[in-house]
Amino acid sequence: MKRLLSGAARRMARSEALVRPISMLADLFASQRGCLMTFHRGAPAALWERLPNRDFYLDTTFLDQFLSYLKKNAWDVVTMEEATRRARNGRGRFVNFSIDDCYRDSYEEIVPLFRRHNVPVTLFVTTGIPDGTLSLWAAGLEDALLNNDKITLEDGVIAVPDFAAKRAAFYRIADSWDGPQAADHYTTFCRLNGIDMEAMHWKQAISWEMLAELRDDPLVEIGGHTVNHSRISSLSPERAALELRGCRDRLIEQLGIPARHFAFPYGRAGDCGPRDFAIARDAGYASASTTRKGLVLHKQDPYSLPRCTINGADRSVATMELHLSGMTGIAARMTGRV
Repeated sequence: MKRLLSGAARRMARSEALVRPISMLADLFASQRGCLMTFHRGAPAALWERLPNRDFYLDTTFLDQFLSYLKKNAWDVVTMEEATRRARNGRGRFVNFSIDDCYRDSYEEIVPLFRRHNVPVTLFVTTGIPDGTLSLWAAGLEDALLNNDKITLEDGVIAVPDFAAKRAAFYRIADSWDGPQAADHYTTFCRLNGIDMEAMHWKQAISWEMLAELRDDPLVEIGGHTVNHSRISSLSPERAALELRGCRDRLIEQLGIPARHFAFPYGRAGDCGPRDFAIARDAGYASASTTRKGLVLHKQDPYSLPRCTINGADRSVATMELHLSGMTGIAARMTGRV
């Protein structure tokens, strides 16, 4: 049954003609609804095609087209502050776009695109990134693969002459590193390949100076995404509270902003639950977002907001309409992917 549902969803995502009637039904029966969409990184189509970890990026060339589509079809693009207000009042069709983690491309690529469309975007910042304390090992590994034809690992040199080889190497190495020792593996990798770790970090990371500039942009809203990108459900209540409060305190200290909104790292059912929603409330946030697919409807609990993750595979309006109509949320619940 799950395979049948997944196959049907893939076919629908390729056809706007199939999806449009579903969107019309959603407009008829749920005209007052919101869709929160989140992604991590962005790159223009020409670069996106070459990235070893391109599924982690949204194609900003497509995003540009989609923002125009939303305007044409009378969807309001709003801040998280406005989204939660509309959820309380049950008013209108709206979309919020949020960027989790926040890398340098948030500053260089993504915010300028939203400015061109004169619509807001929400940045959920992992404060260890601008503080320089969080290892961006996956970004550093990808950069090394993208810009070299061979790399050195502890067990020898491997050739990565083309995109297919780079992509395969990225996933093989990332899978072997993933876990508590990832930063140590990356440190060794940098030493073997002559990579300046600090220079590589700031090649990929957003800085406090960049965030201070964005803070003054009326189209940019900044919220929290923990200090260390921890899976909150795996932490003790005390450590979880430190991650949430420490993040908010750091944003207030560095940027002088209220930091009213929060997004859970990972964000699925196993990553955050009722205990963690209460911790977010007690930490002083006005809302907390998950990555459980679905729509924001009237009187939605502000501390367990659903968000639809969009990434490199999402390059069609039909796919976006499945999110906007709520179909991806329904499919996720039916297949147990929550």
